[in-house]
Order: sequence, then C-alpha cells, then structure tokens
Amino acid sequence: MKSTRHQDLLRLLAASDWLSTKALAAGLGVSKETIRRDLNQLQQQGKIVRHHGRARAIHPDHRDGGEPFGARLKSHYADKADIARHALDWVSEGMTLALDASSTCFHLARQLPDIALTVFTNSLPICHEMAKRERITLICSGGTLERKYRCYVNPALVTQLKSLEIDLFIFSCEGVDEQGVMWDPTPHSAGFKSQLLSRASQSLLLIDKSKFRRSSEVKIGHLSQVTQLISDAQLARR
Repeated sequence: MKSTRHQDLLRLLAASDWLSTKALAAGLGVSKETIRRDLNQLQQQGKIVRHHGRARAIHPDHRDGGEPFGARLKSHYADKADIARHALDWVSEGMTLALDASSTCFHLARQLPDIALTVFTNSLPICHEMAKRERITLICSGGTLERKYRCYVNPALVTQLKSLEIDLFIFSCEGVDEQGVMWDPTPHSAGFKSQLLSRASQSLLLIDKSKFRRSSEVKIGHLSQVTQLISDAQLARR
C-alpha cells in the first residue's frame, strides 16, 4: 500500500510544479500526517524537494537547478551582508579560513580586513576579492570553472586538503529541513562542503531565514556537525 501510494505521490508531483501537503492528502484520500511521513521518506531517497509545506518532484532537468550566482547575490542582499558582518567576530589574525562559493560568503569576503590570513576557496568572485588584499594568502581550489555558479570543481579536492589545516570553514547552503539536514542543489557543491565540514577544526553556517524548513537535491550533512550558526532570524531576536 505504501509503495503504491509513493508512486501515486510522485505521479501527482510530476504533473505539477509545487503541491501543498493539504492538496496531496486530498488527492490521495489520506491524512496530512500520512502524507508528511511519505514525503519525509521520498525526500530521504532524493526523489523530491520540500519547502514550507509544499513539495515537488526532482526531474532530470532539475538536477542542476540551483540559481546562478548573480541571482543569489541580489536575493536578501541586506540580510546576507548583515549576517556576514557578524561572522567577522569569528575571524582572527593568523587563521586559515575555508570559504564556499555562496553569495553570503562573498559578502563576508568583501568585508574581510587586510590582515594576515590564509583563505582557501572554490569561488571565483572570492578569489578576485582576495587578490585585492596584500596580506591575505589566497589558495584557490582550482579545477573546472562552473560559470553558472562561478565556482571551481576539482575532483582532486581530497588530496589538496591533506596539506591544509583549516581552522574555520564558513559556508551557506540551499536549505535546512525540519530534521536539521542541510541541502544544496548540486553534487559538486554539496561534496565540497561535506569534505570541508569533516576537515575543519570549526565550522560556521551563515544562512538567511528564507532557507529554513527547506530542502534541495543533495544532502551536505546535519546541523549537529556545525559548530555555530548565524542567521538574520537569530540576529532579529537579539
């Protein structure tokens, strides 16, 4: 019964863009609690994306469905800049930082003081920004440039990281779901962050409030792996 219901759920989602839990429950004649359990399982299997009580199927053409860097940079601009400013409290002279290719980390890079730091990144815009700082040692991951996301994809990342002692990994993500799982839209982005999370001594997640209760295509890891989180929702309560 559950297997048949899952197939019916995927069929309904495949025929639409987004559907609410309420609409899915009505369409299949079951309770919203049952639908939520089914959606949890389908999400864990990587077959759907969930966001604020809605869901959609992951189609083959959605596998690379993240927003371009330029669009992300414009979204929640002031909130991300404020989050980045608070992240500066974690940065001290002499540290080795790793920054991902998120727009929030680019905001942070623009605010970094020109002090003795080592910055490792896969982000082309952050590389350009760090090149302006005479005292910062820049290490680029290199590899193939993904122009849409303005980041480098390097299959030799594991080997490259062996020679680096990362004091602090600062990153963002596409979403954090109700179970505390962090998600990103592409395998290369999620893979970069997963590896840095396991390598860095500490980690700092920068995330605006629109990304809570939201999933995407590829798992990064769980919030329990992160040392600290900074968000505009958190800052507003201060």
